[in-house]
Amino acid sequence: MGESSQFADRGEAGDLLAAELREREIDADIVLSIPRGGLPLGQAVADALDAPHDIVVAKKIGAPGNPEYAIGAVASDGSVWRNEEGIRSTGGDEEYFERRRKEEAEKARKKAERYRGDRPAPDVADKTVVIVDDGVATGSTMLTCIQQVRNANAERIIVAVPVGPPDTITQLREIADDVVCLRTPRSFMGVGQFYQRFGQVSDKEAMTYLD
Repeated sequence: MGESSQFADRGEAGDLLAAELREREIDADIVLSIPRGGLPLGQAVADALDAPHDIVVAKKIGAPGNPEYAIGAVASDGSVWRNEEGIRSTGGDEEYFERRRKEEAEKARKKAERYRGDRPAPDVADKTVVIVDDGVATGSTMLTCIQQVRNANAERIIVAVPVGPPDTITQLREIADDVVCLRTPRSFMGVGQFYQRFGQVSDKEAMTYLD
């Protein structure tokens, strides 16, 4: 698949990602997907690696007046990642950041509970964990999810994504034990540009991948 070509949809991207992980003979104890878009891919990876499939949830902390620009992110357990340069350049002060951190942490916690239902969060201590999403842009959510899994004492963390810009993938390699990324195009506007079909995955649909 060339730099400018697209994945047909998340299903194809998941199959290709699963095949690459198998090719590399990666052995996982558990696969954790980032809702919602990561779940179709995570299920394909979990099936290929014969591993259980669960979720890891984080929410972006958007900049004042620009919620799409992440000045940080927070996971359902409270783990937080800060974009210090972004905080300075957008005028976000500590009071703003802390208020938004609390709000988004609560949203992440409720989302994790809604997806899992009565099931407890998986124990990842001393395990090899593969974290899957449908792509990364700034990497804010993925960085925070890695932090949460690291805080839970995972032995080894492998990030698996179909696509991401080179600088973000380099950053992820610095904190994860391994990163599997099928494509790292230099021209990168957003994850959706690398899919022919990139519709929203509903909560209802996403949950079916955890049944």
